[in-house]
Amino acid sequence: MLRTFLDFHRATLAMKCDGLSDEDLRRASSPPSTLSLLGLVRHMAEVERTWFRRVINAEDISLRWSADGDFQAAYDASSSTRAEAFEAWQAEVEQSRKIEEAAESLDVTGHQPRWDADVSLRLVMLHMIHEYARHNGHADFLREAIDGVTGA
Repeated sequence: MLRTFLDFHRATLAMKCDGLSDEDLRRASSPPSTLSLLGLVRHMAEVERTWFRRVINAEDISLRWSADGDFQAAYDASSSTRAEAFEAWQAEVEQSRKIEEAAESLDVTGHQPRWDADVSLRLVMLHMIHEYARHNGHADFLREAIDGVTGA
């Protein structure tokens, strides 16, 4: 059930970006916010990478868009393209799925240094659903402001 809900939210983010040009995807369409759909895709690549690879799988890897761990750097998609952002995001989603599917159970734990706590894969899956749901709400507003498209 967790996998299904998480995949639903991943698909929703992709759907919110369907049919838009790189320029539209980079557009910060809800001033004064600089948030864009492409920035959300890049951010979610970082979130997938962090929670599944760095926390659950204990991989010693940096963020894709920030060597110093600044999660905000991913939001700056001003020079990004759909191809670059989606390739990174889809690669991280694929790695996340492999880690989740290979796990012995949802009780597998990893260490989240920002919380200074061990967390279960179950918590990570729930957190990811929450993270996507929140950002898909942002994506709804961003997309509607670009071309009027609404709905999931």
